[in-house]
Amino acid sequence: MSAEADLRELLGRLLAWEDAHVGFDTAIADIPVSARGAVPAGLPHSLWQLLDHLRRTQHDILDFCINPQYEELQWPADYWSRSAAPPSETAWDESVRQFEDDRSALQRLAANTGIDVTATIPHGSGQTYARELVLAADHAAYHIGQIILVRQALGIWRA
Repeated sequence: MSAEADLRELLGRLLAWEDAHVGFDTAIADIPVSARGAVPAGLPHSLWQLLDHLRRTQHDILDFCINPQYEELQWPADYWSRSAAPPSETAWDESVRQFEDDRSALQRLAANTGIDVTATIPHGSGQTYARELVLAADHAAYHIGQIILVRQALGIWRA
């Protein structure tokens, strides 16, 4: 395998990484509906807020990578749910599905040999595709850790 192919494979794997820590799929598995909007004492966010923030941010990164008409979102309003609880069980499931779909799209971007992953994004201000893929993975890892912390505080994380 070439160095470029190795890099592409690594970037794709990094987006669903579980080599050094729990990944998204494990972190959000089997969360009771009743716990999704709870904010534990001393912590700033509910599981819903963290999940929806992950979804919104990852989608924004994907949109930036592939949309020449990309428009920057407003921080923090466009990145965080104001409500601690999801508006419905369907909203939770849809947020999970959208995160997974966008993660798959980012993995396809990493594998797309028609794009030089080390090249700058034409409509950006110096960012490369590789940088954005690493950013998406790094951002997810940070907030997945928070999800585990919230689950531990709520007593719904297996030891």
